[in-house]
Amino acid sequence: MIIAIVTFKLPKPVTRDEISATFQSTAPRYLGMPGLLRKNYYLSDDGMRAGGVYVWESRERAESVYNADWKATVTAKYGSEPEIVYLDSPVMVDNTAGKITLA
Repeated sequence: MIIAIVTFKLPKPVTRDEISATFQSTAPRYLGMPGLLRKNYYLSDDGMRAGGVYVWESRERAESVYNADWKATVTAKYGSEPEIVYLDSPVMVDNTAGKITLA
């Protein structure tokens, strides 16, 4: 499994309610996406950074989504180009499902 942390800097601070409405508008496109196991949206305490923490089956799946069109869409929507950090995740504890997944 791969964790991808996507971060974009916002042009001005936003509130949780403001960004939640935006996130809710984009969330359906990730539902059922091949290779995506989980996505959590986030907002920094100061309201100046937002993004997502994704858990993917593989880096290849993640990179197939984070293409030039996706980056252009995110940049237009949030006002800055996203930064992406990839991390290997050999074990995941999922308390919601009550299981441990090994990669």
